[in-house]
Amino acid sequence: MINTTLCYIEKDNKYLVIHRTKKKNDLNQDKWIGVGGKFFENESPEECLLREVKEETGLTLNSYSYRGVVTFVSDKWESELMHLFTSNDFQGEMIECDEGDLCWMDKEFVENSSGWAGDKLFLKLLRTDIPFFSMKLKYQGEKLIFASLNGKEIENI
Repeated sequence: MINTTLCYIEKDNKYLVIHRTKKKNDLNQDKWIGVGGKFFENESPEECLLREVKEETGLTLNSYSYRGVVTFVSDKWESELMHLFTSNDFQGEMIECDEGDLCWMDKEFVENSSGWAGDKLFLKLLRTDIPFFSMKLKYQGEKLIFASLNGKEIENI
């Protein structure tokens, strides 16, 4: 199982997202997602978060909130444990991202955009300020077939 981070940086009721269009063989191809990536050897979630945000955006996070963990299970891709963060305290000048186009998008657009079905579930949790949570999302190809929150199945996904 791989470990990753994902951060939704907030400003003026918008999230900074990447429209993933530039990377070959990208499982997130053409989706709008937050900023993040895979852990390097011996990195903590926080170290990975800060490095990935700086690499992909040029921004430095002054503070952040560790919001939850999401376990992804798929019949097509390697299983993933994603550490989910938000931040509204950052500095620096944005750079061009080599994985896609960085855009400030309304939070509602991001929730309803062409992201993964499971992303919509945890994005709603971020908007309600729910305390730290654990979510499991199971996919067949790109179809979400199971979701649970804090160990309890989410009905009617």
